Amino acid sequence: DSPITAYEDRNHWHWRDGQPVWRTPAPVADVTLLGEWPEQLAILRENGLLVEMADGRTHRVPLHATNITAEATPADLALILVKSHKTAAAANVARQILADDGLTLTLQNGLGNLETLATELTPHPTALGVTSAGAAMAGPGHVRVAGMGHTYLAPPTGSGTRITLPDVARLFTQAGFPTDLTDNPISLVWGKLAINAGINPLTALLHVPNGYLAENPAARAIMAQAANEAAAVAQAQGIRLPYADAAQRTLEVAQGTASNHSSMLQDVQRGARTEIEAICGAVVRVGRLHHIPTPANAVLLREVKNLEERGNPTYFETVARLESDRAAKIGKSAMANS
Repeated sequence: DSPITAYEDRNHWHWRDGQPVWRTPAPVADVTLLGEWPEQLAILRENGLLVEMADGRTHRVPLHATNITAEATPADLALILVKSHKTAAAANVARQILADDGLTLTLQNGLGNLETLATELTPHPTALGVTSAGAAMAGPGHVRVAGMGHTYLAPPTGSGTRITLPDVARLFTQAGFPTDLTDNPISLVWGKLAINAGINPLTALLHVPNGYLAENPAARAIMAQAANEAAAVAQAQGIRLPYADAAQRTLEVAQGTASNHSSMLQDVQRGARTEIEAICGAVVRVGRLHHIPTPANAVLLREVKNLEERGNPTYFETVARLESDRAAKIGKSAMANS
């Protein structure tokens, strides 16, 4: 039977004190998780995934978890959720598990993931999605949800798949992730990129939750400049962002997700490689092509890469270096433009 119709469709939201509250969802698809983390895979096999909602309620989601592609039956949909530097490797896995008429969908951060997947997976169609859903790994097999956000899906690179984008949008919505289709994904991609450039690297460097950036004047200024630079690079390409003011929108996101630890901060805390190249690195590279100065993104790119190589500096070392480098780069940019 089709996974679209094999499970009951339920409404997973109800209202409490004027606010939407999540209900435990019914399963809407047969899901296999392919991963590399041995401790997590062991716990998922034994106990399923423990999901902790923002209001503290928890529920367990049974799913098949493995690191062996042969254990994954031919998939109608391969959902790519890895870090951007692992996209090519994930494409190789997707190629092995996809049904002949299967579809690949990326919901990753940064730029370049769709292009990598489309190249590696031809002739399988590949689709791009953008999501504002937020969560953090509290431990192996334990995810803490910060917010469901909204997800948008764009048309795939080809056709002829068993599962269509409207099917996927309906599946996600049935599972509790509000999802719509869009015909202008590049606007959403750059809109999210600008916000990520403003928030993620600073939280990683300062080891703080998102809300701190809105409260600290120095951090707030750097966050605003990084977001505005990304918006300027988008504008130079003729891309209109889904909001009027990048700095203001980034500030609102930081305030609205005040307790959240960004994915880049989580990477740093685990000693893992970050996505800085696909975020600030992308802003710098595309900015250079269009002769748009991006000093804040260049500083953040360099500092996060240094952090990956040498370990964690102190908070005060980071703030002092960021302020010094930002001032120096702004000065050089002003002289170059004079």
